[in-house]
Amino acid sequence: MRDGTPEELTEYSLGALLVAPPAQPEPDDFDEFWRATFEEFGTGAVAWRTVREQDATPTHRVTEIRFESSADEPAVAFVMVPHATSAIRRGLVVGHGYGGRTGPDADRVPGDTVAIFPCAPGTGPDAPSRFPALPAEHVVAGIAHRDTYSLRFAAADIWRAATVLRDLTPAADALDFSGSSFGGGIGAMALPWDARFRRAALDVPSFGAHEIRLSRRCTGSGEAVRAHVRAHPEARSTLDYHDAAIAARRLRIPVHIGAAVLDPAVDPRGQFAV
Repeated sequence: MRDGTPEELTEYSLGALLVAPPAQPEPDDFDEFWRATFEEFGTGAVAWRTVREQDATPTHRVTEIRFESSADEPAVAFVMVPHATSAIRRGLVVGHGYGGRTGPDADRVPGDTVAIFPCAPGTGPDAPSRFPALPAEHVVAGIAHRDTYSLRFAAADIWRAATVLRDLTPAADALDFSGSSFGGGIGAMALPWDARFRRAALDVPSFGAHEIRLSRRCTGSGEAVRAHVRAHPEARSTLDYHDAAIAARRLRIPVHIGAAVLDPAVDPRGQFAV
């Protein structure tokens, strides 16, 4: 930000993006906050039930389920279980972008993988929620306090979806994560605290380096956050507890990042910061 005017750049050279930005100050109790969140929502059993069977694929049975969300409401998820359960070698939790989802991404699941596709609170089809579905509203819902922010519950439901998947089959103990955009940023927040995950892929991850995200206009959810913080500066501190780049510093597993050099929706500098 220059002279109070947001930067409008959306494209940067690869060389510039590979230079690590100055480390952002982070809350002194960042780890404590997330460990407490994991203790509250990521441990113990998670109640779930089958809603309906969907059309099977040549390799998998597909089921829509509801599980108990960290937001104390039913969460929607889609589960893919190989027809040949003896062939299962790993489990996969798949996050989604801010477009939400109405079913699984069947082409992303190999024949030896059992997968769960959870919907973040507020984004599930036919699932009443206290969180609004529209991205511009969802991304600022509960932002007044770190404990009530929508992104906290979205991250916590990644852990809960993993618990459901492992409840379905012990073979899911070899657990991986994949997420894009919204799901990539949420994954970065969730993964450092859950030792069950062994590796991950985060594609164009959002929510990285909020100091950068607030410095320029964009076509994504970050614009709603920027406008909200400008009107409610007291909400700024909540973002530092939900910064994918700060969380990613805690990652100790192999993670593949797919970051864009040009992206009008998610600032490339924030993606590379993750």
